[in-house]
Amino acid sequence: MKLKIYDSKGVATAKSVTLSEEVFGIEPNNHAIYLDVKQHLANRRQGTHKSKERNEIAGSTKKLKKQKGTGGARAGSAKSGTRVGGGRIFGPRPRNYHFKLNIKLKRLARKSAFSFKAKNDGLMIIEDLNLNAKTKDFKALLTSLNLENQKVLLILGEKTDNVYLAARNLGRVKVVTADSFNTFDVLNAGKVVLAASSLDKIQTILN
Repeated sequence: MKLKIYDSKGVATAKSVTLSEEVFGIEPNNHAIYLDVKQHLANRRQGTHKSKERNEIAGSTKKLKKQKGTGGARAGSAKSGTRVGGGRIFGPRPRNYHFKLNIKLKRLARKSAFSFKAKNDGLMIIEDLNLNAKTKDFKALLTSLNLENQKVLLILGEKTDNVYLAARNLGRVKVVTADSFNTFDVLNAGKVVLAASSLDKIQTILN
C-alpha cells in the first residue's frame, strides 16, 4: 500500500511511502485485538474500591430483640448487612486487575489495529514536524489536514517537546512515540497520523 506524504503545512507533497504488508496489510485478528485492549483497560484500573463489611462497622453486637415471640423476623446485631447502617454483604475489596499477555500476541494485536486502519482509510503520513510550542500552530495544521473535528493519534519517531506542548491542550489529540503506542489508542483514534521517521521504528518493533 502506498500513501502520500504531507508536509508540515498540510499540503500533499510529491513523495510517497510504501507501507509494509507484514504490519499494515495483514488480516486483522479480532481476538488478539480484544485481549490487548482488555489488558490495557484492566491495567489502568486502580483497584482501590472498598466498602465496610459487618466486622468493620463500629457498634454493638448486642442482639436487638428476643429471638421468638415478637411476631417479626429474628434479628441479630445492628451491624447486619440487611439493616440500614450495617455492613455491606460481599462488598468490593482492593484487588489488582493487572494480567500479562504474550509479546507475540501483543504484536499481532498492534499489526491488526494498523491493518484495520489502513483498510478503512484511517492512516496518514506526515513529514517530521518542527513546530513552535504553541497550540494555535498545531490547530492550524489540523485544520489544513481536515482533522480538526476528529480524534487524532500522532505517532512520532522520537520525543519532541515542542510538538507535545503544542498539542497537550487539545482534548481530541494524543501524541506518542513509536515505542510507546498501544492497540487501544490506535483503534480509539479517528485518524492515525504517522511521522515519516516513525515508520521504520514501528516496522522494526512489530517485526
